[in-house]
Amino acid sequence: MSKARHNPLNSFAAHAALIAYTLIALFPVFVILINSFKTRKAIFRDPLALPDGDSFTMIGYQTVMKQGDFFLYFQNSMIVTVATLFFVLLFGAMAAFALAEYRFKGNMLMGLYLALGIMIPIRIGTVAILEMMVSTGLVNSLWALILVYTAQGLPLAVFILSEFMRQVSDDLKNAGRIDGLSEYTIFFRLVLPLVRPAMATVAVFNMIPIWNDLWFPLILAPAEETKTLTLGSQVFIGQFVTDWNAVLSALSMAILPVMILYVIFSRQLIRGITSGAVK
Repeated sequence: MSKARHNPLNSFAAHAALIAYTLIALFPVFVILINSFKTRKAIFRDPLALPDGDSFTMIGYQTVMKQGDFFLYFQNSMIVTVATLFFVLLFGAMAAFALAEYRFKGNMLMGLYLALGIMIPIRIGTVAILEMMVSTGLVNSLWALILVYTAQGLPLAVFILSEFMRQVSDDLKNAGRIDGLSEYTIFFRLVLPLVRPAMATVAVFNMIPIWNDLWFPLILAPAEETKTLTLGSQVFIGQFVTDWNAVLSALSMAILPVMILYVIFSRQLIRGITSGAVK
């Protein structure tokens, strides 16, 4: 049984499946990127062809730089995404540790309550959220988006991290307590390093919906100084005319930070996804 559990073929199959899925997922990104360097006619004539001497153009990127404040939109999206991931991972890990480590009355009900947030979309409460932000004066501020996205990402973070927290050795934590370590020290120095793969998985699952979201930026922060990249790109989409060169160029530039963050978290992400396959 032990040999079967540690069969390297299981790990190889898991990694091969993940690589295949990544290649399939990157194909639309490749199509967007090559079409951002092509003329409008070339885009519709042969969208899968690479740009050549006749079809190559930089007009889309030039338009993006001239219209709107693209770098401000980029900065806003980066601030919202990074700050939200920080709060989701911090508060999600702390809540997961409490649910997994301490047995108290209502522990199961609390876990169920948090899990309900995964099944009930937060957009149902858009009107109530908008009224709350208006009453607190947070409309047209990045804090409005950070708070909403943090609330949106916490249920999934607690659900995933609590399962990994339960797998951390009790002997290790008890040894820390015997040595006089506080619960905060045990959490930050002993437990968190052991659940980094799970935290990377949570980060990747949350950062893409946050970066690409249009709904809440349009409702909570539509002002020019608080526009995110996705919302700012809508300026090139009109009711009757759409500047496809500018749209594809803006999307190509918006994809770059997500790809960088994915590469940063990819190693831990693979460990988190394949951890069950190699045991």
